[in-house]
Amino acid sequence: MDCRIIKSPGEGTLAIVNRRRGSKETLEKPGAIGLVQGKLIEMVCAADVAEKAVGVTVEDIRGSCPQNVVMLAIFGDTASVTAAIEEIQKKEKAKTW
Repeated sequence: MDCRIIKSPGEGTLAIVNRRRGSKETLEKPGAIGLVQGKLIEMVCAADVAEKAVGVTVEDIRGSCPQNVVMLAIFGDTASVTAAIEEIQKKEKAKTW
């Protein structure tokens, strides 16, 4: 599983993510975007962990990957996105999904 946090995403970055979002409803500009990439089973568990940990919005990011890798975007303020990513990494390391 691979995780990244983009703090204060730029307009171009937001445009890229918005084009690939699973949902078409408009989101206000988030303070941060967390990106989590891995196998489908890991991403479903990661979405659940993030939503339960803090008040963030989680959406799948569409793309085409021959290795069947899936990506999630976690939207929220910087502290919430950071806390969600940290909780995902903690659960993944301990294998306590």
